[in-house]
Amino acid sequence: MLDCLVVDDSRTVRRAARRMLEARGFEVREAEDGQQALEACRAALPKLVLLDWNMPVMDGITFLRHAREEFGPDEPRIMLCTTESDFSRIVTALESGAQEYIMKPFDDAILAGKLEVLGLLPDEAA
Repeated sequence: MLDCLVVDDSRTVRRAARRMLEARGFEVREAEDGQQALEACRAALPKLVLLDWNMPVMDGITFLRHAREEFGPDEPRIMLCTTESDFSRIVTALESGAQEYIMKPFDDAILAGKLEVLGLLPDEAA
């Protein structure tokens, strides 16, 4: 089973993402900020981190940079999930080590498409 860490300061967003991911067979853990997420990754590195950008304590980009420094460039796969839509912000996220970027609000179809791109879902068109 693939495991995912959903990192967002909004309980509503975490709950919605959890529902979508669990429906696709993921085991889901949650964190409210980047510091909790870093600790969770140290305890058990997930296959995927669905990461909010704007959070208290430690924001998503700071977590992303720490995670890449500590765990390497490929694992876990990190998808930034945010309202930040400015192109320069997307570039910053990708240059900091995110493999994908998803805009809020998102739905199951959008999430599934991104998971497919990351190779974490079977290609349903095949």
